[in-house]
Amino acid sequence: MLNAAPGEVDLGAARVATWTYGGELPGREIRVRRGDLLRVRLDNRLPRPTTVHWHGLALRNDMDGVPGLTQPEVAPGAGFDYAFTVPDAGTYWFHPHVGVQLDRGLYAPLIVEDPDEPGDYDQELVVVFDDWLDGTGRDPDQTLGDLLASGMGGMDMGGGMAMPRSDLLGGDAGDVTYPYFLANGRTADAARTLDVRPGQRVRLRMINASGDTAFRVGVPGTPMTLTHTDGFPVVPTAADAVLLGMGECVDAVVEVPDAVVPLLGLAEGKDGITQVLLRPGPGAAPDVVAAAAALRGSPVTPVNDLPAAESLVLPGREPDVVHPMTLGGPEPGYTWTINGRTYDPTAGVPVREGQRVRLRFENTTTMFHPMHLHGHTFQVRGAAGAGPRKDTATVLPGQALEVDFDADNAGQWLTHCHNVYHGEAGMMTVVSYVE
Repeated sequence: MLNAAPGEVDLGAARVATWTYGGELPGREIRVRRGDLLRVRLDNRLPRPTTVHWHGLALRNDMDGVPGLTQPEVAPGAGFDYAFTVPDAGTYWFHPHVGVQLDRGLYAPLIVEDPDEPGDYDQELVVVFDDWLDGTGRDPDQTLGDLLASGMGGMDMGGGMAMPRSDLLGGDAGDVTYPYFLANGRTADAARTLDVRPGQRVRLRMINASGDTAFRVGVPGTPMTLTHTDGFPVVPTAADAVLLGMGECVDAVVEVPDAVVPLLGLAEGKDGITQVLLRPGPGAAPDVVAAAAALRGSPVTPVNDLPAAESLVLPGREPDVVHPMTLGGPEPGYTWTINGRTYDPTAGVPVREGQRVRLRFENTTTMFHPMHLHGHTFQVRGAAGAGPRKDTATVLPGQALEVDFDADNAGQWLTHCHNVYHGEAGMMTVVSYVE
């Protein structure tokens, strides 16, 4: 049973009223094996309709959780039974797909284990990063309303202008200034802790569930080996830090040092830090601001720097169809578009079963956009060859990104920016299977 309901949560720096799954932040992890039949009953105790989207899974279309496209909204007091076979192992998560509910506390990890994976590590740590404003004097719906009314981003909590910037993200780093940044539901001064032993290998499953913030993530002074992105293996890659756009997942393995160390999440372009502590014994955690200085170099960016594992490279084939996805905005009234249009579920881009499809995202805006395709994974077309298999890829301002996928999962599949405010302001379309 998945109970979506209002309640209070303790962030560490504040206690806030919000909406959660089961009263927990993040919601309780669901862990299954590849090929399992997952059955979940959603019980909506919220004052608004909701759904559940199972982010990153190539599941059956009627279970995808997009209201008006794959299912009706689940009304307050009603329920919905989700049931589907879990196709692929990896690190995934779930969240609503109604309005800006994602920017409350409605999210949780979904971990799909591979019974054949060797598991070259001793412990696992699942970490969900988030930006937080709900219950701090305003909520996500009010924030979206302010953006639509002002016609521009950068609204801070006092109503002034505070546009964050990041060279790494190519300019604007977000539209909303958040008072808190969280790792597993806690601020840095109240960090959650994993007890470990020196020399142990810890698998980090890292998820960015934020509404408007990219996170630079790493363990200062302790290199990581990046192993997966969006659930799928990559060529193992050493890194001091990795950049996670909204909606992205990355797995890594670290070897525990002798002293307490933080897994830090730096809010890219924004003045914020959060952490989870790896504690091999007694001792104080390092100062979080001083530790963060070690991550200020150039992090690995999954879309550019992580080649897919050889077994996951799509067979060589020219695309049967190429669909441009021109990203535009903000137009007057804070309107974000794909191909010059705001979201219309009846006006998608057509594909046919069996086609090799290429999507060409071209970002004409001054802000980065993590673009997410439902129901499929795609292969990023990198300058040096086949990039990673992903479902969410960040497209920087003034740049284009091409991705290929095989049309092997018929249905109506949302494609959108995973900045929740951009999506709700129009930057969504549909990949539509036709006869």
